[in-house]
Amino acid sequence: MSPQHTAAPEGYTTVAPWVVTDDTGAFLDYVTEVFEGEELGRVPTEDGAIGHGEIRVGDTVVLAFDRREGWPALPSLLRVFVPDADAAVARAVAAGGQVVTPVANDAFGMRGGRIKDPFGNVWWVVARVESVSEEEMWRRLGEPEYAAAMRVAQETLDAELTGRGHGRSSAPVRTTAG
Repeated sequence: MSPQHTAAPEGYTTVAPWVVTDDTGAFLDYVTEVFEGEELGRVPTEDGAIGHGEIRVGDTVVLAFDRREGWPALPSLLRVFVPDADAAVARAVAAGGQVVTPVANDAFGMRGGRIKDPFGNVWWVVARVESVSEEEMWRRLGEPEYAAAMRVAQETLDAELTGRGHGRSSAPVRTTAG
C-alpha cells in the first residue's frame, strides 16, 4: 500500500478528534496532567467560554471547545496509547477520573483499561506490550483469560454508556479463514 498524502498542516494528523465539554479549560489541564499533553492554544470568547482549544498528546492534536446552552452533552470516546497503562490510569484516577474498565491484558497484545474523565469522556488507555499475529489473536480469544477480558471490556463500556447496572457483551466471530 502506498503512503497516503495528507492535506493536514505539519504537526497535525489527517483526522482530528473534537471534544466538547462544559469546562474546556479544566479539560485541557486534565489532559496535560494525566497524558502529558502539550497545550497549543486556548481561545476565549467574549461570553467567557472557550471557543477553541488545542492540546497535543503524542502525535495527535485534540481539539476542544465549550458546549453551548441547549446543546446536548456530547461525551467523546478516545483511545490513547501510553508507555504504561497502569501508571496512566492511576494518574487519571488521582486527577478525578473514574475507572470504567479495569486494566487487563488483551488478546491483541495490549494492556489497558478505560477511565471516564471528570467531563464525561471515556478514554481507552492502552500500552502495547507485544506484537501479536492475527492467528495468535484468534487463538487467544478462545482462551478463558482473554475471552473474559474482552467480555469485561464490552460489558463495562455498555454499562457506562447505557447507564444500566450491567452491560451486554458478545463473543467475537471469525469471518475469514485463517
